[in-house]
Amino acid sequence: MSKDIENLIPHRAPFLFVDEIVSVDKEQIVAIKTFDDTNFILKGSFPEFNYVPGTILLESMAQCGGAGVRLLGVTNGIFALAYIETAEFLKGVLFGDQVKFVIQNLRLSEKIIKQSGKAYVGDDIVMEGSWMSIRIEEAV
Repeated sequence: MSKDIENLIPHRAPFLFVDEIVSVDKEQIVAIKTFDDTNFILKGSFPEFNYVPGTILLESMAQCGGAGVRLLGVTNGIFALAYIETAEFLKGVLFGDQVKFVIQNLRLSEKIIKQSGKAYVGDDIVMEGSWMSIRIEEAV
């Protein structure tokens, strides 16, 4: 559906953690990200185990949610992660694994985005969480 993520959210490499928005509607966003071991920021977290840090998975999920909401066109401006309600890390994600994020839109307004989601590698749930983002800047 959309691979031009840089037009949707302000994040840039090496801190851009969305490859593609696969589908989006008012209820749900599906996105993917494959983490590779060339990102020097991620490489230092668990160098002996080849794991993607859990906090990066949560950030990636929030970025996927934000990019999907921008595709919907229901919010405008720049949003930032403001509150993590829940986060549960169930399995490690290895570099090279494709992660599929399935995100539920719980509240969408001009000032607040509230979402929850699950991350999958294959059929396995590796992480789930819920969060809120707030608008920090008006659209230009």
